Amino acid sequence: MRDVLAVILAGGKGSRLEPLTRDRAKPAVPFGGAYRIIDFTLSNCLNSGIRKSLVLTQYKAMSLDRHINLGWQGYLCRELGEFIDVVPPQQRIDEHWYQGTADAVYQNIYTIEKEQPEYVVILAGDHIYKMDYSKLFDVHVRNDADLTIGALRVNVAEADQFGVMQVDADSRVVGFEEKPSDPKPIPGDPQHALASMGIYVFTARFLFEQLCLDATRRASNHDFGHDVIPSIIQTHRVFGYPFMDENRKGDAYWRDVGTLDAYYEANMDLVSVDPLLNMYDGHWPIRTYQPNFPPPKFVFAEKGSEARRGQALDSIVCTGSIVSGGQVERSILGPGTRVNSYARVEDSILFDGVDVGRHTKIRRAIIDKEVRIPAGIEIGYNHELDRQRGFTVTDHDVTVIAKTDGVEQFLQKTPQRVASIGRKAS
Repeated sequence: MRDVLAVILAGGKGSRLEPLTRDRAKPAVPFGGAYRIIDFTLSNCLNSGIRKSLVLTQYKAMSLDRHINLGWQGYLCRELGEFIDVVPPQQRIDEHWYQGTADAVYQNIYTIEKEQPEYVVILAGDHIYKMDYSKLFDVHVRNDADLTIGALRVNVAEADQFGVMQVDADSRVVGFEEKPSDPKPIPGDPQHALASMGIYVFTARFLFEQLCLDATRRASNHDFGHDVIPSIIQTHRVFGYPFMDENRKGDAYWRDVGTLDAYYEANMDLVSVDPLLNMYDGHWPIRTYQPNFPPPKFVFAEKGSEARRGQALDSIVCTGSIVSGGQVERSILGPGTRVNSYARVEDSILFDGVDVGRHTKIRRAIIDKEVRIPAGIEIGYNHELDRQRGFTVTDHDVTVIAKTDGVEQFLQKTPQRVASIGRKAS
């Protein structure tokens, strides 16, 4: 694996995750309380033995850059040729943003060539899964392949969101369509199609040749799925590799979390008794930046019908959090959150540093970092009122409060009600 360089594409806007991506790139969005989405791809690389990685950013990359510098540089030794480098757009080739996935790699071809890798693994930085890339690499070498594509079995009804491939008995790719309107099912399995995961292993010299060739095609979208792969499957050795899950929980786990509802459901699965994604697997640890916070704390255990009792049930509570006489059920509390007396939080995701005021009730909500919720407010109970406040409400009735939707804006919209409730609660 020392001859392998990973190129992680982490520059997407993530517009379907707004407002969570209003101030950050999609790979930097928190997940599971303590993690960021990109931590899963980076952990896969480290656990697979890949010690050289380039993270290509583009939009709103500051928080992602900071997270990688704080949490990941200590795992590698640059003196031994190991690194994770965040690479902003260089505009070496032309003065424009990346036009597609292939163009993103092509515009950084100088940086990649400088490392002189024999093989390049191209990955997306915005998916949740566990995968040993060394097994994918071994298959690539064994097949003497030019390109090997990570493949996932998906329902035909959902396959129009992927690149869909057809393979022969030797797993050689004989057909490929990017986001087809009528996806072709797997032979003998009409309910499923074979989808590209956007995970590619290229022999480096072959990759450079194809990128330079694609750059000369004026009609090209400069995208691997749309252009590069369909142009080579008839003339070169292209193979599919079935997704081998390191989750060790049975069925393969892979999530895009590209929409607010998909993101919410993937997080809520983590607080179930037997989640699909095993976060406690010492065989395949997920690493991240851990702030220097004290352990979580739960205080007050009064008795009576109006008692204060600080407790969390069926929940994930991160370091630095204090549940001070409030009730938390089926929720995720990020680092440094606080739930004050008589407050109730249910089926919700609270990012770092959220402060929930007294007597506040929150249900089915996602609340961004450092938002302060005033005392006595109900969130997630009246969706029309939530929309009037300027909050986002998803198709599945999840209320999302961004950092800029915090207490100042809320007080301006409903000052009298907040003031009166605040006096009563105090």
